[in-house]
Amino acid sequence: MLPNLRLLLADTNLGLTLFNDSGETAPARPAILDRTVEWVHSSDLADPTPFLSANQVLLTTGTQFGSDPAADADYILYVQRLSECGITALGFGTEVVRDGTPDGLIAACGAFGLPLFEVPYRTPFIAVARAAGDLVAEDRYARATWALKAQRAIALAALRPDGLSATLAELSRQLGHWVALFDASGALDRVFPHATFAAAPDALATVQFEARRLLTRGARSSSTVEAGGETLTLQTLGGHDHLRGVLALGGPLALDQASTEVVTSVIALAGLALEQNNALGRAQGLLRSGLLNTLLVGDHTLVDQISRQMWGALPAAPVLVAVVDAPAPRRDAITDYLELRVEDSPGQLFFARQDDTIVACVDRAAHGILSDLCALFELHAGLSEPSSYRQLPRALDQAQQALARARERAPGLTEFSLVARQGVLALLARTDAREVGLATLAPVMAHDRAHSTELLGTLRIWLLCNGHFSEAAAQLGVHRHTVRTRIQQAERLLARDLGSFPARADVWAALLATDSATA
Repeated sequence: MLPNLRLLLADTNLGLTLFNDSGETAPARPAILDRTVEWVHSSDLADPTPFLSANQVLLTTGTQFGSDPAADADYILYVQRLSECGITALGFGTEVVRDGTPDGLIAACGAFGLPLFEVPYRTPFIAVARAAGDLVAEDRYARATWALKAQRAIALAALRPDGLSATLAELSRQLGHWVALFDASGALDRVFPHATFAAAPDALATVQFEARRLLTRGARSSSTVEAGGETLTLQTLGGHDHLRGVLALGGPLALDQASTEVVTSVIALAGLALEQNNALGRAQGLLRSGLLNTLLVGDHTLVDQISRQMWGALPAAPVLVAVVDAPAPRRDAITDYLELRVEDSPGQLFFARQDDTIVACVDRAAHGILSDLCALFELHAGLSEPSSYRQLPRALDQAQQALARARERAPGLTEFSLVARQGVLALLARTDAREVGLATLAPVMAHDRAHSTELLGTLRIWLLCNGHFSEAAAQLGVHRHTVRTRIQQAERLLARDLGSFPARADVWAALLATDSATA
């Protein structure tokens, strides 16, 4: 950290004397002495603030105030400008323009809480500036030395069996800050010290929300947020569009340049470790895909034996089969998320990549894993009915049909049972039958447009009421004879006898194909 006012005043060779808030040369509050000193500048301008920056010490001989104490300028405005500029302290050189420090200046500094010290005539301003420069140089050398030692300690930690955990633990120790790693789903993976969030659930919620926001963006980025009096710094890990997680740091103080350099080296090491894990994950992914194909041809025993050695037993039958869209930019993150869920819930989930989708077999109790996956990554997914492993190909077909239906809606999970309840004819709306349906209904639709009638709507309600005129009339709010007349007119336009089941089925299919049945 940069030197503070305490160290500058402690240099006995300078002979600096600090005034307290009462204008007396007595000890000051510790908070005042802890103010940072970045540099020392001297000026006798009435308003030197355009040439100053925060955390500097200003020295002046008071020429701008005049030599006659009775005609002194308004010290209030002068000190107010310095205070608003963020000046650390003001030093007044005596025996140059006047014998002592003006009482008005002492009072103004006390009113604004600006530290004021007296510089004796024997001490040139350049000596004060040189002393401050030496302190800054010593601090920079100390921080650079610390950074080298910290990076060496972290590099040695990375060679340990659990290199990633050891690296993060060493970073936490070196910085004196807590360090947390969030996985590809935004869940807390590990934190050092371990009890960091035990008594601070709000801080965990804040940093976890921010980590998930960064991951959702899908690009390398960083951010800083405030929570619980701490400055939280977050940085994504992994390559562009292939994020592996987020590294988060928190502490009462912001990071300086040396600390930032150490953190940067850890981000590189952590990213490399996660990429190495990802290379292993790709190999496991190829193994999973092979095992899925083996499952589909009926060799459940072999797949279960291999799965037990790698990830745990396969989910117990009956299982649910899911097919999930896996867009290329998010595919690795989706896979990482599922790998973590396999570790958390052994024996409840098996998954493998198939073309541009991911096929998962889940225990019925693990249904929530799929819902969480779709919500987190905004994915479409289809889910089969419960199935044995012998019937896995059939269940896969069901899941694919459900996925096709899911893509017509907002992201989420669609179950095949919903598709089945809608019936076979509902599939007509998703085929080339639409044009045929429009051609079939064209005469009725043209009549409605030309004469402002409601033949098509009446026809739909009448078919839904299974051909009952009274029930259809009640729903439409008209007389049953009106419904009968409209249906007869529709029969003439369609050239069909709607008293027969095949004709009714054909017209209903046309309505479905044109989305008119559910309008």
